[in-house]
Amino acid sequence: MTALTPAALPEIAARGTVAVPEYPLQERQIGIVHFGVGGFHRAHQAMYLDALMNAGRDRDWAICGVGLLPGDARMRDALTAQDGLYTLVTKAPDGTRDPRVIGSIAKYLFAPDDPEAVLAQLTDPAVRIVSLTVTEGGYNYNPSTGQFQYETESVAADLATRFDLEGAVAAGSAGENTGGANSAHRSGHPRTMFGYVVEALRRRREAGAAPFTVMSCDNVRGNGDLAKRMILAFTRRRDEDGLHGDAPLADWIEAQVAFPNCMVDRITPVTAPEDIEMVAAEYGIDDAWPVVSEDFVQWVLEDDFPSGRPAYEEVGVQMVEDVEPYELMKLRLLNCSHQAIAYFGLLLGHTYADEAALDEQLAPFTRVLYMDHEGTPAVPEVPGIDLTAYKDELMARFANREVKDTLARLAAESSDRIPTWLVPVIQENLAAGRDVSASAAIVASWARYAEGAGENGEQWPVADRLRERVMAAAARHDEDLLAFLRDEELFGDLVQHEAFTTPYLHALETLRGPGARALLEELVAGVPPRRG
Repeated sequence: MTALTPAALPEIAARGTVAVPEYPLQERQIGIVHFGVGGFHRAHQAMYLDALMNAGRDRDWAICGVGLLPGDARMRDALTAQDGLYTLVTKAPDGTRDPRVIGSIAKYLFAPDDPEAVLAQLTDPAVRIVSLTVTEGGYNYNPSTGQFQYETESVAADLATRFDLEGAVAAGSAGENTGGANSAHRSGHPRTMFGYVVEALRRRREAGAAPFTVMSCDNVRGNGDLAKRMILAFTRRRDEDGLHGDAPLADWIEAQVAFPNCMVDRITPVTAPEDIEMVAAEYGIDDAWPVVSEDFVQWVLEDDFPSGRPAYEEVGVQMVEDVEPYELMKLRLLNCSHQAIAYFGLLLGHTYADEAALDEQLAPFTRVLYMDHEGTPAVPEVPGIDLTAYKDELMARFANREVKDTLARLAAESSDRIPTWLVPVIQENLAAGRDVSASAAIVASWARYAEGAGENGEQWPVADRLRERVMAAAARHDEDLLAFLRDEELFGDLVQHEAFTTPYLHALETLRGPGARALLEELVAGVPPRRG
């Protein structure tokens, strides 16, 4: 067994079974800081960059990963011990596997360990891109109103804090807050992505350094536009409170900082203990945190990088002027369909996405009733894409038995996903007078799942940042079958639309009575199953 370290790469390469970086690791120079290093980032953006480096390009664009949350300490430990190296194994439906060691992450910083080290990295002029995979909830906005949520605990703390180190030192030595306009604010360091990004931009402006580009890679519509709006909302509040002195920062960010939109796609399950064992047994590599993903990958990126960027187009990234059609295609067909199979699949007793995607009733419900009848009408024309072929390919990807993507992963953080992905589809279809029965059934399956127990008494943990809230609403179903829909933050005014509530109530009543199988049988009666 070989521990994954730079010194072990020649030995691993000599075996001929796992590809390793073909570039000297000491040549890596950090040009990107990434918030939210997880499996997806490592299977996607970091993989693309590694491919460029292997082609002899862009070694000055290596990544410094940053973790903000307590759970990120594990990633710190894994990547630091391995000098950023990790094993990526892609799995095709026919069982073919492609293992490789990725080397594009040159450093990892756990922000609570040393906040100033993170700020120093962000203010280094060599850093020209700050990228994000902070999840849908990481943008701290109300999906119903689109407004920034100032009251979130960590954000509120950052809004009440002076970040300048000199001020913090002075305040600490004096034993009190500094005077002037900031006297009501404590001095300290950021806690959130917003705090770090905004303070780094403030310091760069003060030093006369060019700003970095902020590149969101999360599954939200107009992810770059959303990142810009939320970062500006945060900055303007701090400007109003005098936390940036006499030179407000928001206008400078709005004028100087680019926020390109992009669409990203690769199904990447959470690394399981079995994956670590597989990498050890089949490839002889002791890797603390490998990544396993499907073999499909796509990245469509708006070409707006004033301070430069890697030559992404040379490794298959589609550089375009307008990402939105591709983005809506992916969000409304792939992501919403994942929600279709997630809750129904669990209610039916399935564990994995491939089982749900091949289910006799759930497959036609997803492919025909949702994708064709409700998802597709809400997708604009996509240049160069055959939507029928794309939808068939999605079902084949969902059915990839080699990946073993869990339904529990797909059902997690529903309060960030359903309002962001599916509710806009419902709203557009309602406004156009189109049917929303399949979408109503998907929302009802979430409401039934949020009751916390299955049809045979099985219990499951509802993993959601609003867990108590959504479960409390679901617990009121006996007295009010519309209780779940009455949360305006999650559903807007859907509870007021009879065209939605009528199929929703029928679906929920059936799910709570005869069950998920009975509802699906009713819904897909007469719909021929689709292969793929």
